[in-house]
Amino acid sequence: MDQVRPAAVAGMFYPGSASALRSEVLAHLTQVRPPSTARPAPKALIVPHAGFVYSGPIAASAYARLAVVRDKIRRVVLFGPTHRVPVRGLALPSVDAFATPLGEVPIDREAAAKALTLRQVTISDASHAHEHSLEVQLPFLQTVLGDFSLVPFAVGDATGAEVSEVVDLLWGGDETLIVVSSDLSHYHRYAEARRLDQATGQAILDFSAHLDHDQACGATPINGLLVAGRRRRLAVELLDLRNSGDTAGDRNRVVGYASFAFAEPATSTADGGGGR
Repeated sequence: MDQVRPAAVAGMFYPGSASALRSEVLAHLTQVRPPSTARPAPKALIVPHAGFVYSGPIAASAYARLAVVRDKIRRVVLFGPTHRVPVRGLALPSVDAFATPLGEVPIDREAAAKALTLRQVTISDASHAHEHSLEVQLPFLQTVLGDFSLVPFAVGDATGAEVSEVVDLLWGGDETLIVVSSDLSHYHRYAEARRLDQATGQAILDFSAHLDHDQACGATPINGLLVAGRRRRLAVELLDLRNSGDTAGDRNRVVGYASFAFAEPATSTADGGGGR
């Protein structure tokens, strides 16, 4: 019998019933304004991970971009910071699937086994059991994609270089999407949070892989993605940058959120891509 990690934060971070959850995710997605011009399909995303009432609109701005590749993506490599159980390096679960009210997402055991050949990757079910940073991405992914498998990494005490090594190992082709889950600054007053988060957003746009955990709780996986993205010459786009004071909270102690999309450079006939 397959082992399944049950939803840990359903009914808290997002609705606990399938119908209510589906309705809320779709409501967030339908509020996203389409880009003014055609944009390349994302290879990687950075998305926030708070309760949907707070960060759902910002996350939706990234997930809406996946509509054009719904039937291409078959594997999602997901990185999120550990909030409850510390771990050295990056931790995978031993289970066969993750569950949400929308159903089960199978773990890509082949990709997981490949990642486990790296010294910084371990197995830790404890680090996944109650971790919300990964789980809250799944309802969006289950809504915008078709059938897909998951490679979920709880990122603890690691370096950006160690994360980028995992990113490179599992990069794949058009069938693979990389997702990094992170919020930005925590518990500043509204104006100060906006100043701090705008600076962090610019650092990400500049591929400056030196973020710290005061700037973003997921600084380590973000840094890893930026290292890999700079080497691969990805194009990055800031999709949304707001905080809980803009969505559903007061402005005395806010949490910052942003979404980014990363796309691979187009291959042209001039560089041999057209089989000249």
